[in-house]
Amino acid sequence: MFWRKILDNLEEWANSVQRKPLVLRGARQVGKTTAVDLFSAKFDYILKFNLERKADLKLFQDHADIDSLVPALFFNRGIPMGQARTLIFIDEIHNSPSAVANLRYFYEEYPQYYVIAAGSLLDTLIDKKIHFPVGRVDFRVIRPVSFNEFLHASHEEQALEALATIPFPAYAHDPLMKMLRTYTFIGGMPAVMVKYMEINDMVKLRPIYDSLLASYLDDVEKYAPSDRFVQILRFIIKQSFYFASFRITFQGFGKSTYNSRDVGNAFRLLEKAMLLSLVYPSVETSQPLIPDIRKSPRLQMVDTGLVNFMAGLQENLFGNQLLSDIYGGRMAEHLTGQELLSLTTGTLNRLDFWVREKRQSQAEVDFVVAYKGLAIPVEVKSNKAGQLRSLHQYMEAAPHAIAVRVYSGQLSLEDHHTPGGKRYRLLSLPFYLVHRIYDYLDWMM
Repeated sequence: MFWRKILDNLEEWANSVQRKPLVLRGARQVGKTTAVDLFSAKFDYILKFNLERKADLKLFQDHADIDSLVPALFFNRGIPMGQARTLIFIDEIHNSPSAVANLRYFYEEYPQYYVIAAGSLLDTLIDKKIHFPVGRVDFRVIRPVSFNEFLHASHEEQALEALATIPFPAYAHDPLMKMLRTYTFIGGMPAVMVKYMEINDMVKLRPIYDSLLASYLDDVEKYAPSDRFVQILRFIIKQSFYFASFRITFQGFGKSTYNSRDVGNAFRLLEKAMLLSLVYPSVETSQPLIPDIRKSPRLQMVDTGLVNFMAGLQENLFGNQLLSDIYGGRMAEHLTGQELLSLTTGTLNRLDFWVREKRQSQAEVDFVVAYKGLAIPVEVKSNKAGQLRSLHQYMEAAPHAIAVRVYSGQLSLEDHHTPGGKRYRLLSLPFYLVHRIYDYLDWMM
């Protein structure tokens, strides 16, 4: 089963003493509705409404007042109001500003009901009339299926047992790398994974990817405020996959004639819709890591499988190349970023990386993670031992002596030193252990 983490999180939310209506965030097609359908089995009744359906939307429009709305919802579904454990799920809530506004009154006046809402953030953010009631709702993020969740859904019990063992057993390395290659090929979009598990044929997944991309493009045409903005958004969605894990500039992005302001606005809108992330660098080597928005951001797309498909890289994954050799190492970086983002369902989780942009002293570390008050550098590398120049520069400036390398090799823990003589401990993690990075930092300490 996918969504193990979000289902556990939903259970925690439901059992909270100060439970508020919950808003699920995430790009289209990442499984928000399906996760709620699975979770609803724990309730006596579920009242499910999709506000893209005219009848359901009219129900919310005709009953804008909460005291009129709640009885109407139960009556419409033929369910008695009472003490039964009842979940109210409002899907595509962005279509009704009054439904969004009423979330606060569910919290204040009808706290006995469990209320979950979901919708397209792209639509919501374009419609400036819609505002979520701050302080009266909770948020959770659903992202594409992680590698660990993929193994659970594939019933790879031995692999999961090996991953649960610290330190990871060396004999399981090659099989896990093979499974990771499959995951990297197809990505974490649920529709793709379900189809793959049905037919076990990667070649026949193309129509699913086409459908996913078409749905994103259709959203743009349906909700963008102007024809010109439609063109810019469509252009960026198509072009962005070619620039995954690259640092970008807004002016003339993708060799276009669009100006910096228009491109920046379009990128920020797509970021809020969770189709991509603009990852800004920090120049700090200690907490807090403050992104420098004056510098060029790096582009992280919603899913590695979609990047492979759009960029025509999937054929490379059939071969014997290391992940870190494909697309100049960018695919390995993108996969690592996706796994780091999957570690939490919180809305504040973001990626960070580090740069030093001084004359004759350029350096860049792929990721920086916060760990017990420390800013730990994470460098994504090939299977070769050397080439840690940027990591050395970071460690020279860092107030601690811990670093991480993610690569295709075996788990290891080694003593290193910088050219300046500073000694530090290097934790080398195989790609399939990225999701356990904090457990291994504990083990390292």
